[in-house]
Amino acid sequence: MNIKKVIKFSFMLILVLVVLIATINTVVLYQIKDNELSKKNISSLVFLQENMNDIVIETINTKNEDNLKEIKNKFSQEEKNFEYIKNSFILSEEDEFHDLIFSDIHKDPNIFKSLEKLFLNEKQIEHAFDRIFDLQTEKIKLIDEFKSTYPKENFQRKKLEQEILKSNDLELIKLFSDLKYYSKETLYQHKNQVALDKWTNRIKLLINKLDSNEFKNYLKTVEKIGLNIVTTKNIEIEEEKLSREILNIININKKVNLEIETNIEKISSSFLSNVYFIVTILLLLTIAFIILFAYKVYRNIGLSVDEIESKVQDGLVEIKTLNSEIEHTQKEVVFTMGAIGESRSKETGNHVKRVALYSKILALYYGLDEKEAEMLKQASPMHDIGKVAIPDSVLNKPGRFDEHERKIMDTHAALGYEMLKHSNRPLLKMAAIVAYEHHEKWDGSGYPRGLKGENIHIYGRITALADVFDALGSDRVYKKAWDDERIFNLFKEERAKHFDPKLIDIFFEHLDEFLKIRDSLKDV
Repeated sequence: MNIKKVIKFSFMLILVLVVLIATINTVVLYQIKDNELSKKNISSLVFLQENMNDIVIETINTKNEDNLKEIKNKFSQEEKNFEYIKNSFILSEEDEFHDLIFSDIHKDPNIFKSLEKLFLNEKQIEHAFDRIFDLQTEKIKLIDEFKSTYPKENFQRKKLEQEILKSNDLELIKLFSDLKYYSKETLYQHKNQVALDKWTNRIKLLINKLDSNEFKNYLKTVEKIGLNIVTTKNIEIEEEKLSREILNIININKKVNLEIETNIEKISSSFLSNVYFIVTILLLLTIAFIILFAYKVYRNIGLSVDEIESKVQDGLVEIKTLNSEIEHTQKEVVFTMGAIGESRSKETGNHVKRVALYSKILALYYGLDEKEAEMLKQASPMHDIGKVAIPDSVLNKPGRFDEHERKIMDTHAALGYEMLKHSNRPLLKMAAIVAYEHHEKWDGSGYPRGLKGENIHIYGRITALADVFDALGSDRVYKKAWDDERIFNLFKEERAKHFDPKLIDIFFEHLDEFLKIRDSLKDV
């Protein structure tokens, strides 16, 4: 085969490989977009069911039939929204072109099974709501009827009481006193059939003794109002039971959603691994043909082997240099972004440096390896990056925040996570965790999610201690620096409350190293 045919054949093969790579990239991008939509829709289904639960509670608490109708309309709208999203999954069951290569996330057997649980649970919530709605409608009518009947019972009882007292008959007075006592138990305390029977039995005893039409009329009134009260109480018991069932369904759905998210992460990871494998194979084939092409050209135009090796080595050195520069640039960008977040709140760059060094020491003594500890040192400066989105009027306010300002300030953790979570870079993924969880507390009283104990990532627990130690020992716009004794006393008090007890022990065990860092990087 002459050089012209070699060149033509090589270019055709390379073109085919490039087209294949471009096609796979297009399919991958479409698949990622489709899977993100599936994740969003799955989360929306759980959110809608939580809204339904809130509406159920609102239904039980309403006292007005007109309001009840409005609530039912609201629940119906949530049902429609749920069905709309549910149907979007059903309609997407048709295989599309890209599904021939990678199937949609929701078609995975485990995720599909979890979705079926969500759909089934939604039907149970609907049935429970319909039953609660009917019960509440009946209860409102019973309450209205009670309001109209009770004055009559009260009037009759007082009138009969006057007659009994006039009789001066101690036995009758005693029976009537028992009657009054059981009326209160029925109407205001037990509200059950047992109490009602005791009440009516006392009336019947009085009827037997007096044979009074007025007592007979009073008995009819009592039976009516008593049945009303007992029925209302039974309705409330059934409503409470149904409400608990719905809440249990919601809690189950939260677990199902967590299972779905876990499966999605596994599938996404496998999906990306498969894509990387295929693209790598194609790239290797492309490189192989390029090398073959170069070799053929070399054979025909006399390019020396030494020149080729020299150029390849130069290229590898350049690639290595570029990779090193990219890595250093990434670290500098992370540190600079962290410093920007602190500078907006008028902190010095030394704050993030100290926090970074404290974090590495804690990580190493906690048991993390050197590489992971170094990464945490690089990532920890990003812990307050979310502050770039906080208004200056709140961020730099001297003195304590009011409740509204505190709520705004507390959003910086979630904001920082949202800024960083989309990156696939290990360093930025670690920084996202640090930003999200460095205000969580060991006892679960922190924010933004109220995580507790080891549910808080070790990166967040380490950065929390490092950040608080440095913040307390530094001047801020809203406070003066604390002395060491006050800081150490606080840390001892907050062991196993705010901070991981093991980290507190490490801190005091190696206190001299922390103080040395602080002294070497004092704020100017």
